[in-house]
Amino acid sequence: MSVLRRPYVLFVALFLLVAGCSAGAAEPSSAPGGAAGPESAMWPSESPSALPPTSVAAVPAPPAEIPALGPQTRARIPAEARQAVVVTGDGADSNRSAISVYTRDDTTGWKSVAGPWAAHNGMKGWADHHVAEDLRSPVGVFGLTDAGGRLPDPGALLPYDESRRFAVSGEGFLGEPLDGSFDYVIAINYNRVPGVSPLDRTRPLGDERGGGIWLHVDHGGPTQGCVSLPEDRMTELLRTLDPAKHPVIVMGDATSLGR
Repeated sequence: MSVLRRPYVLFVALFLLVAGCSAGAAEPSSAPGGAAGPESAMWPSESPSALPPTSVAAVPAPPAEIPALGPQTRARIPAEARQAVVVTGDGADSNRSAISVYTRDDTTGWKSVAGPWAAHNGMKGWADHHVAEDLRSPVGVFGLTDAGGRLPDPGALLPYDESRRFAVSGEGFLGEPLDGSFDYVIAINYNRVPGVSPLDRTRPLGDERGGGIWLHVDHGGPTQGCVSLPEDRMTELLRTLDPAKHPVIVMGDATSLGR
């Protein structure tokens, strides 16, 4: 090679080197048929793993209901009620039952706050259509607005009528003494006028439908139609039931309440 041709060879080699670098920096091209080539698959913007994850909104749980109550019974509970005393009888003809207390929150629903407590109800069990002297407790949902008793007010939130007229004597169905049964009572708003003393004898449905159905102190045996529970539980109820929360009692045998 002559000396004159060396600059030409160096010029060609320099040109090829520069052209090769600029080609490597070119934008990635697609392979034939629209498929991305090996280089384009390496771009982060096109990588599936780089896409933002799809978020799924959590579905809030529905408000809790009182267990074992059927749709018909639940529908009878007023919308404004925030406290419920639930009395569940062992059977349609049984005089034994259990009591639980519930409170309701607008968001989370009903929650048990006390019980179950052992209780007594009518001697012959329960009745969907209670009448006087049938010795059964009425099935249904009733308001709890008024209280009273022979003993002084233990701290009741409901209006409380202290009176000697709540004194009772004699024997129950099992020969047990009835003394002290009405030391504390809460009137159940079955066939009565709300907002008056439990001693009021006004019967809006008529005398033949019975009345004077109360929650009262248990005397160790069945009742004529009331619901009875131990004295310490009665005082607990009196200090718990708040008229501002519109308390109700839901009562009946398990089958009736499950409807």
